[in-house]
Amino acid sequence: MQIPLQIAVRDFPQSEALEATIRKKAGKLGKYYPRITSFRVTVEESHQHHFLVSLDVRVPGTEIVVNHVRNEDVYVATRDAFNAARRQLDEAGHLRRDDTGRSGQPVRHTVPLRRGSSV
Repeated sequence: MQIPLQIAVRDFPQSEALEATIRKKAGKLGKYYPRITSFRVTVEESHQHHFLVSLDVRVPGTEIVVNHVRNEDVYVATRDAFNAARRQLDEAGHLRRDDTGRSGQPVRHTVPLRRGSSV
């Protein structure tokens, strides 16, 4: 990541264990998608005693927003929010990828036949 991870915790005491979990998950996501330029995580406790986790992840050309993943367990809400961000990054990656080479011509994909098979 080019910009450091930002973690905001609201309406409950911040714990080192939660921060370590968020940093670990953000690091894994950063290895999976190294072009992340900005990463903001917000964790808050609602009035109904649920935890809300929101992520704002920016990559060149796209902003991935995961809003208010809710659960009674802060770690489950965190896990679910990061899983949703990864799915959105997958989708954004597939949308940007095309099958044209540097010359602008379509790239031919060839698959070798196994021995003994015919076309």
